[in-house]
Amino acid sequence: MSDLFATPSDAALPLHLVAEADFDGWIADQPDSVKTWVGANGFTGALGQALVVPGPGGAPELALAGYGTAATRARARFHLAAAAAKLPKGDYRIASGLPTEDAAVEALGWLLASYRFDRYHDATPMAARLVAPEDIDTDRVTAIATGEMLTRDLINTPASDMGPPELEQAARDLAGRFDASIDVVVGDDLLERNFPMIHAVGRAADRAPRLIDMTWGDEGPKLTLVGKGVCFDTGGLNLKPGSSMGLMKKDMGGAAAVLGLAHMIMATGARLQLRVLIPAVENAVSSNAFRPQDILTSRKGLTVEINNTDAEGRLVLADALALADEGAPDLIVSMATLTGAARVAVGPDLAPFFCDDGLFVTALEHAAATEHDPVWRLPFHTPYEAMIEPGIADLDNAPKGGFAGAITAALFLRRFVTETPRYAHFDIYGWQPLDAPARAKGGVGQATRALLAALPDILDA
Repeated sequence: MSDLFATPSDAALPLHLVAEADFDGWIADQPDSVKTWVGANGFTGALGQALVVPGPGGAPELALAGYGTAATRARARFHLAAAAAKLPKGDYRIASGLPTEDAAVEALGWLLASYRFDRYHDATPMAARLVAPEDIDTDRVTAIATGEMLTRDLINTPASDMGPPELEQAARDLAGRFDASIDVVVGDDLLERNFPMIHAVGRAADRAPRLIDMTWGDEGPKLTLVGKGVCFDTGGLNLKPGSSMGLMKKDMGGAAAVLGLAHMIMATGARLQLRVLIPAVENAVSSNAFRPQDILTSRKGLTVEINNTDAEGRLVLADALALADEGAPDLIVSMATLTGAARVAVGPDLAPFFCDDGLFVTALEHAAATEHDPVWRLPFHTPYEAMIEPGIADLDNAPKGGFAGAITAALFLRRFVTETPRYAHFDIYGWQPLDAPARAKGGVGQATRALLAALPDILDA
């Protein structure tokens, strides 16, 4: 993993970060040749600008990266990454201008800017490589970047090559890398092991549904991560229109996120007992597909009326959450690309979460700000419980009316966590719609870096 950073050497070009407010003072101290070159190229310190300055013999002598203003930085993340992507081939070391408190985040942004999804075609690598800034935890930053790249790779891979068996293999590969244990329940064995809703959602697909169960660590607090692994979602018999099906390879984004977070946790050697549960299915159309108005009995014994087969994610999560809850860990976190309502509420960039534990909320929101990994709290609004109670069964998987869809989905999931003191649910998007610094268009992790940073405060309290 360490090869993500360049090896320190005298050949690395010094890189100066220059904010707009500091530009006049910086340029005044430079020799005339630098002043002339910088002026001729229009460098002003604007955010994202990049410039290599030649020395007397014409060879590069230093490089500049614009660091903008407080206002422009507030509207963006990973400020150095915007300039890094424009620098020519070579190794660079930070010489000045990078605030110490931002060094780790900006170094991470540089690494994430180098991400390329090249499984199906040759992708030009980013030319500029960074020598790790002094006084950052290089191994930790590298572990985070590698975990995020894993998440992106998994989401970006189409369902033809990322079905339930391939998602299982990705979990097995991760387990093997860190000497974790893994157990997988497949196909009709799901019924024998009492995972009826995972089986019902996935039984129509050619590739069998499964529950992936990975464990790591034997001391410290117990953390269970549950990730929605719907590898493709047609909507089932309530078939999605084509315009809504186009991004459904990303419907396993919750599984991808928890596997990326698990990598970060294990690679940094966190002192905790980790469990990762992933119900991996395809929601397909066939003669044996589950139907609207079917009533399913969950692992927990609660009955669920199916009013829309396209609200399948909460069904597979429910069985996995019931299993997680039986272990009574200190904390359960579920992550899922669950509802369009969450996107309407907060858009693609924010990761909404639900949690009633004040310590968790405070620690996570603080970490989200410092890690530049934004989240937004939505309420487990208990008065809406009546909306998920259909009368004919204990629960309704798709309440009518269209109001508060993200909240009612979260309340549905909460019904399956009754023995665990702390539960948090994240309704993520898992997709970057447009290219942005350090976040290429495509699959993306959300809230995982914030969670990693917050876990010590949450679990050690």
